[in-house]
Amino acid sequence: MRLFLPQTQLEEWALEDKADVKDGVLVVTGEEGVYPVTPAVHIVQLVTGEDANGLVSKVKTEDQLKTLGAEQMADSVLLGDTAYEVVPGYLAEVPVSPSDAASAEGKPGSETDLLAAFLLNKMG
Repeated sequence: MRLFLPQTQLEEWALEDKADVKDGVLVVTGEEGVYPVTPAVHIVQLVTGEDANGLVSKVKTEDQLKTLGAEQMADSVLLGDTAYEVVPGYLAEVPVSPSDAASAEGKPGSETDLLAAFLLNKMG
């Protein structure tokens, strides 16, 4: 399962010693597991041009942007004559096991569910 984590949220967590990104992984304070992260952006809205690639409301990694020929500058992405407003952050990779699939059927408490609940709760 992938979760997008805005950079601003991660900075707040780091200041509060709740979580931090170190060496390409998300480390949650007090948790044993670490979760791989990849730099990414959430494309919020179209600023100029046409959204011919259907990127609005999508999350794209830096590599995906490069493949498209797009260039990120702070909170903007430029793709040809098209400009998008983006939220920089990371995609966190949370493993999903068969027991996690069972948890999704109303049996809370798996590590994945707990991390997702923690992250979503903090982002709310």
